[in-house]
Amino acid sequence: MDKNKYGFNFLWMFSKWDANVAPAAPALDELDFIAEYGFNFVRIPTDYRFWTKNFDYKNPDESIFENYIDKYLEECTKRGLHMSLNIHRAPGYCINRNDLEKHNLWTDKEAQDGFAFLWEYFAKRYKGICNAHLSFDLLNEPPSEGEYGCTRANHAEVMRNTIAAIRAIDPGREIVLDGMGGGHLAIPELADTGTIHSGRGYTPFEVSHHKAEWVDGWEKMSLPEYPGEIYGKMWDCKALAEAYEEWRIVEAMGVKIHMGEFGCYNKTPNDIAVRWLTDLMSVWKEFGWGYAMWNLKGPFGIIDHGRKGARYEKIKGFNVDRDLLDLMLNCRV
Repeated sequence: MDKNKYGFNFLWMFSKWDANVAPAAPALDELDFIAEYGFNFVRIPTDYRFWTKNFDYKNPDESIFENYIDKYLEECTKRGLHMSLNIHRAPGYCINRNDLEKHNLWTDKEAQDGFAFLWEYFAKRYKGICNAHLSFDLLNEPPSEGEYGCTRANHAEVMRNTIAAIRAIDPGREIVLDGMGGGHLAIPELADTGTIHSGRGYTPFEVSHHKAEWVDGWEKMSLPEYPGEIYGKMWDCKALAEAYEEWRIVEAMGVKIHMGEFGCYNKTPNDIAVRWLTDLMSVWKEFGWGYAMWNLKGPFGIIDHGRKGARYEKIKGFNVDRDLLDLMLNCRV
């Protein structure tokens, strides 16, 4: 995978929120749509509970891999799409409802061994698949230092140990590391690992997640303005570029940078969302960074997002935000 990959996150195996939820089959019409428009990247966030019962990390249900992840990869490869396999909920950590975990990835050997086991398993299973088709995105959005027992030191240790375990099996596998602080903070201490570093496009959060119901205090969120002042700071294109300064420093150390998630929730007024997304993606285009929207279809996507005031167009049977699609196409390098 090179850094100039452009596409979307697909939530086919994103969250097993109750025992009755099963993974979804690959949406072939959606993959056809993005391939036809020249996108080349698919990120697949997964929840280990789809293949694990009772925190028994080392005895996965292999039929889940065979019937779902293998098929995701097969269908992406058929269309010339790179698939980035991500563990969104890992043994001992998830940015969403971390309290559901029995162990702690940052402090407990059981979770660390289980995490390494999963990636060793994937390394064996997909050894021989070229990097043009597949990369491993190890962990979605590690926390900030001090949260859940995580420090920069033990985060780096877990990542280095897992990278070493993968490379002992498949030395050339392309590996992606998400930034700390929910993906927002650069990780220069891991610049020497030969990995791609993945950031986020949710800054300022008050614009990207306006009135998002899962955010604490969402009911009291005031209407943001962009460009405009938010909590005493002026946000505009220049400020967005400055927000990625730490990532530019890491890039200068020889690290490839990719923005693995971004998007704007549908409660943000359309004119504000478009102005912000235009500046955000323009900054990334200037930097030469690729990106993946969260997601294709839904409240953060370009299809059926439900944001009032958008200009929709029927394309291949989908209700597409035409202006947002054109913006994404125009902001590729």
